Amino acid sequence: MQSKKTTLNVSHIAKLANLPLTKTEEELFSKQLSSTLSYVQQLDEVATKDIEPIAQVTGLINVFREDNITPGLSQEDALKNAPEQYKGFFKVKSIF
Repeated sequence: MQSKKTTLNVSHIAKLANLPLTKTEEELFSKQLSSTLSYVQQLDEVATKDIEPIAQVTGLINVFREDNITPGLSQEDALKNAPEQYKGFFKVKSIF
């Protein structure tokens, strides 16, 4: 595997993320991020020319149920046990 040396500006990345870092942390994170990026670069070596892209791996297609219309509650039944009603609606305390 060919390793590309990448100079990372960790202080700039930290500033973008609004993360205050010490010089020690910048050095540590720079080494860790470089290591992570070099590991991910291994994917460049994988032969994917004849591989078809996929969006999911389960093979399931349109797993939906049919919509069945069923009668619901009437307005009277829905409001039957409401503590308070006003002109056919639930009356609740203001939340503003």
